[in-house]
Amino acid sequence: MNRTLGIILIVVGAVMLIWTGFTYTKKEKIIDAGPIQVSADREKTVNWPPYLGGILLVGGIVIVATSKKA
Repeated sequence: MNRTLGIILIVVGAVMLIWTGFTYTKKEKIIDAGPIQVSADREKTVNWPPYLGGILLVGGIVIVATSKKA
């Protein structure tokens, strides 16, 4: 179990180091006046710090290295 968790942390940490965030588009209503509706596409960005990926990567390596061999 610990070994699997460690491998997952290594993969997630490596991905977070490569991609530091992503952008998606969301449709928002600007005006909603009865039968008249005006909406616009807004870009939203989700970012995370690169050091978080490094912490997860190192944590995963430590868990894999210290787990008992089955």
